Amino acid sequence: MKRLFAMMIAGASVVSMLAGCGSKTAETAAETTTEATEATESADATEESADAAETVKIDKLTIGFVPSREPDEIVTATEPLKQLLTDELATLGYEVGEVDITVGTSYEAVGEGLSAGTIDIGLIPGGTYVLYDDGCDVLLTATRDGLSIESPNAKDWNDNKPTEPTEDQVTFYRALIITGPSEAGKAVAAKVDAGEELTWEDLDGLNWSVMNSSSSAGYIYPSLWLQANYEKHVTDLSHAVQSDSYGNAFARLASGQIDVLCCYADARRDNEEKWTTEYGREASIWDETSVIGVTDGIYNDTISVSKTSPVMDDAFKAALSKAFINIGNSDAGKEVISIYNHNGYVEANAADYDSERAAQELIKSMN
Repeated sequence: MKRLFAMMIAGASVVSMLAGCGSKTAETAAETTTEATEATESADATEESADAAETVKIDKLTIGFVPSREPDEIVTATEPLKQLLTDELATLGYEVGEVDITVGTSYEAVGEGLSAGTIDIGLIPGGTYVLYDDGCDVLLTATRDGLSIESPNAKDWNDNKPTEPTEDQVTFYRALIITGPSEAGKAVAAKVDAGEELTWEDLDGLNWSVMNSSSSAGYIYPSLWLQANYEKHVTDLSHAVQSDSYGNAFARLASGQIDVLCCYADARRDNEEKWTTEYGREASIWDETSVIGVTDGIYNDTISVSKTSPVMDDAFKAALSKAFINIGNSDAGKEVISIYNHNGYVEANAADYDSERAAQELIKSMN
C-alpha cells in the first residue's frame, strides 16, 4: 500500500513538471513571435526611412534653349519635356517640384546663364559650350538623322535636292551657305551650278545674314570656310546683318532683304512649309534656294549643365544623363527633341569638342 502511494506521488510530480515545461515553452514561443513581429516592423520602418533618405528633393530646375527656332515654337514644342523629365528623375530618386523652360535672347545669353547658375541645364551648340566651358560641363551629345546628301561639294547639294533624312544616326552635321530668290542670289548660284569658281567679289557683293558669333553653323564654320577659300572671314563682308533666329533669316531670304544666309544643313527642311505660307513664296524652298558653300563637319549639339548651379553634383549629373538618354529613346521624347533635329543622346566628354575649340581659337586670331 505504501509502495502504491509512493508511485502515485512520483507520477503526479512528473505530470506537474511536464505541465510546467509546456507552459514555459508556450511563453517562449509567444515571446519569440512578438520579437519577430517587432523586428519585421522595425525593418519595414528602417526600409521606409532609407527610401525617404534616398529621395532628393529639388524645388526647381531651369532649362535654357538657344533661339535656333522661333522662341514661341520652341516653348510650345518642349512643354511635354517638363513632365517627361520629372517622371524620369523620380525613378532615379529625385523629386522635382518645378521644371522651367526658357529660350535665351541669344546663344550667349544661355551660356551666360549656365555660367551664372541661373540656368541649370542648357541645350546648346558645341560652339556655345566651348565658349562657356569655364562655367558649364558637357553631359551628352545629340544624335540626329543623317541626310541623303553628305558632300563637301555645293553643286552636289543642288543636283540632288531635296535633302531627305536617313535612318543612319550621326553625331555631326555641316553648315551650308544658301542663296535665295533675289537676282543677285540666283546669279551666284548659277555660277556654282555651272561649275565655276566663285570669287571674293562675288560673295562680298551679296547681302548676308549670319547668326551671333557663338553659333557654329551660323557664324563660326562659315567664317572658317571663308578663311580656307578666300583668306577672309565674316567680319570682312561688306554687307552682313545678324539674325536672331534661323526662321527670321529665312523670312529675310524669302523677301529679298538678303541674298544669302548661313545655316545648319537641314534648316531648309525645317522651313519648307513656312516658305510658302508665312514667308509668302509661291514656289517651293527647294526650287528657290541653292547651296553655294559647304563647311566641314560640326560636332552635334550638347546637353550641358552649370558648374555653379546649387543642385548640380556628380550624382545628379549622372541621373540627368540617364534621364535624357531615356527620354531620347522614347517616342514621346523623340517628338519633343525633334524641335532641334535631335533624335537621341549619347554620353559625351569635353575632348569631343576639341575641334570646336580649335575653330574658336582660329576665329579669335582673325579678330
